[in-house]
Amino acid sequence: MKPIKRLTATDTGFWGELDQLLQPESIADDAVTHTVKDILQAVRSRGDEAIIEFTRRFDRLTVTEFSALEIDLTRLAHAAESVSPDEFSALQYSAERLRLYHERQRSESWSYTEADGTLLGQKITPLDRVGLYVPGGKAAYPSSVLMSAIPARVAGVKELIMVVPTPDGIVNDMVLAAAHIAQVDKIFTIGGAQAIAALAYGTESVPQVDKIVGPGNSYVATAKKMVFGTVGIDMIAGPSEILIVCDGQTDPDWIAMDLFSQAEHDEEAQSILVSTDKKFLDQVQDSIVRLLPTMERQEIIEASLAARAALIAAPNLNVAAEIVNVIAPEHLELSVDDPLALSEKIRHAGAIFMGRYTAEAIGDYVAGSNHVLPTSRTARFSSPLGVYDFQKRSSLIMCSPDGAQTLGRYAAVLARSEGLTAHAKSAEYRLKK
Repeated sequence: MKPIKRLTATDTGFWGELDQLLQPESIADDAVTHTVKDILQAVRSRGDEAIIEFTRRFDRLTVTEFSALEIDLTRLAHAAESVSPDEFSALQYSAERLRLYHERQRSESWSYTEADGTLLGQKITPLDRVGLYVPGGKAAYPSSVLMSAIPARVAGVKELIMVVPTPDGIVNDMVLAAAHIAQVDKIFTIGGAQAIAALAYGTESVPQVDKIVGPGNSYVATAKKMVFGTVGIDMIAGPSEILIVCDGQTDPDWIAMDLFSQAEHDEEAQSILVSTDKKFLDQVQDSIVRLLPTMERQEIIEASLAARAALIAAPNLNVAAEIVNVIAPEHLELSVDDPLALSEKIRHAGAIFMGRYTAEAIGDYVAGSNHVLPTSRTARFSSPLGVYDFQKRSSLIMCSPDGAQTLGRYAAVLARSEGLTAHAKSAEYRLKK
């Protein structure tokens, strides 16, 4: 295979080279944007009919009635029985750990009363209906069902509508079993931009939702971006990423496989290793060459590593932390002696996996934390999917008669300074004469 790109943090021009490495392909080129725009318009104007047409074209499913694209909930129970006991047990185990973790995120309403009797506070309300987009095609993702649905349920969302593409009519029982465990209310076998449009605008058969969550390909990401405002969205997800910081004391085979774990998602995924030991980078390169032929998804991994991976030599862990904060990775492994101390220096990362024995894959499935994470350096300003994404906050303000006197006078002064006389008078009308 082609050697992975090597960088040295002390070299002149390193930061420019790093910036170049981090430049992703545009989430949507002009052709994708144009196609998605047409799909959204078609679904908005023609509803179910357009969904059927696009499902025939893109998923190679010949259906004449939309009802054929909805999965009866009794089938979910059958799927749960058809998967192996080990698989079903693993799904249940993951769901329970997700529930326990996310229950700690739940916010409650609060208020306080001032001395004059004025009440201020915040009311927390769950969203009414949420759309869950579950990817399909290159791989099946039952874990993504749980990661989206469980925090929504913990938040108190009343109705969960799931969409999952089933190209050529292939339905994955593990995905359906996960939906059964998470108690999803409706499932439609539709995907792509057309599924996002159906959730955002509603059709004769698909209810309009308040928010859409879940990752997808460039068409899905572009569609989510375009419908934002009509509905809420969680994030615009880019290709998967992993950044590993290692002091050279971890088994290089472990590190190589951790790099593979993200590279196998797709050819645009990014895997980066930063080490304070240059010889260790050579050892990991050797492990990659030796282990790659044993991988089922060898071609995808090899393409990803060749295009976007890097092995970076850093003089010390302080510089390594600085590199991490510039990259702001989706997944960060700290494979060092004192990961807790190093984590204190990390400001930007979607999820931080600490210690030599914490594989990123644990977070993907059973840690309890969410694997829907910010990508493409957006960890600088956003967070993992969580209960807070499914709750709204309303401000509570109730003036007492006495409170209205003080607040009203100050409000009127500020309103008049902005030239908004009606604002001022509406406050002043309540002042005692």
